[in-house]
Amino acid sequence: MNLEEVFRRAGVVGSLHAVDLDSGAEVSHLADEPVPTASVFKLPLLAAFARQADAGVLDPRERVTVRERLPGDLGMGAMLDDVTMSLRDLAYLMIAVSDNASADVLAGRVGLERVNAMLDGFGLSATRVVHNCAGLLATVREDSGDEWPVVDPEILAKLRALDPAQSNRSTPRETTALLGLIWRDEAASPEQCAWMRRLLGLQVWPHRLSSGFPYDDVAVSGKTGTLPTLRAEAGVVEYPDGGRYAVAVFTRAFSPALNQPRADAVIGTAARMAVDHLRG
Repeated sequence: MNLEEVFRRAGVVGSLHAVDLDSGAEVSHLADEPVPTASVFKLPLLAAFARQADAGVLDPRERVTVRERLPGDLGMGAMLDDVTMSLRDLAYLMIAVSDNASADVLAGRVGLERVNAMLDGFGLSATRVVHNCAGLLATVREDSGDEWPVVDPEILAKLRALDPAQSNRSTPRETTALLGLIWRDEAASPEQCAWMRRLLGLQVWPHRLSSGFPYDDVAVSGKTGTLPTLRAEAGVVEYPDGGRYAVAVFTRAFSPALNQPRADAVIGTAARMAVDHLRG
């Protein structure tokens, strides 16, 4: 299984970690290299939100009115009027359609410092959330001089959002470790972990991780991340025989083009190769 060649043929550099959540068997390719997470950072934010709900620090049913929008969103960013909904429904939008405005409301309630304290408690010291969505996108605007789309290689090389030392970051291994905690009811209470699994199973995007498992009886739950040249997804693949596998794939494209179906599809291809290897 030559994952490096598979990634290269798709026009990307990729890293991957896949682990059998029951046996601990794993497939690793650059799995300990720090990577910018883009919207995959919403996974630890979700876990911290769930833990605060367990502790009674916040009420998931509390209703809030959202007036701020972030450009490019497919959720509230496309809506014309103020939106009032519960915190837990904002969490649904944050995961299912990667709604940035929802994520920033939750980040403001949870606190990024508490997200990082949770990660420390889990032993995930390579994973850090240093920006909310507005802060992350602000660095892109500043570094590019408001250019969009960002296609100039010299400008891309300067984007702090793509530098794990200056942005939200993790490793493929730590990302699957967090997924494992959620799937084993160890990230929060069993009730909250079940709720998180449900939301991750409602993600709408079929073109990355899910594309490698096009079967009615195989469930794929996940969270995508996208920035200029960066495509990623982390999730859990569950088979009808009970096998369950956490997979995290992060890629950086050689080309700055926005539309790169091969780069999207290789996430599913590489994940399928890794899971097939684990299943023997």
